[in-house]
Amino acid sequence: MLSNLKSYEETIFSKIIRKEIPAAIVYQDELVTAFRDIAPQANTHILIVPNKFIPTINHISSEDELSLGRIFTVAAQIAKEEGIAESGYRLIMNCNQDGGQEVFHIHMHLVGGEPLGKILAK
Repeated sequence: MLSNLKSYEETIFSKIIRKEIPAAIVYQDELVTAFRDIAPQANTHILIVPNKFIPTINHISSEDELSLGRIFTVAAQIAKEEGIAESGYRLIMNCNQDGGQEVFHIHMHLVGGEPLGKILAK
C-alpha cells in the first residue's frame, strides 16, 4: 500500500508542524499538531494533523494507530477548550480528490461554534 508514497511530497502542513511557517497552533505534542484553518468554514475551524507525513487515509498502517487515536482525544480536548463540546461539533476527514481532500497530508477538521446543518446536502 505504501509503494506509491514516493509520488507524494511534503505539504505546507509539514512546514507548520516544524514551525518553519507561521500558524495559529492551538496544540502540539510529539504525535499531533492542531492549528486554526486560514479559511474557516465555521466559527471554530481547527485542523488536527499527525506529525508523521501520511498523504491519504489509504496510506495509514497499523503503526499509525497511536497518532490517529491521539487526533480524536486532542479533538475532544480542543472542543472543550473552545467551548463547543456541549453544543456540538463535527469532525471531518477527506480522502483523495473525490472525497474533497485538498492537502495531501491527512488531517481532521474540527468545526463548530454554530449550527452546521446536514452533513451532506444533495
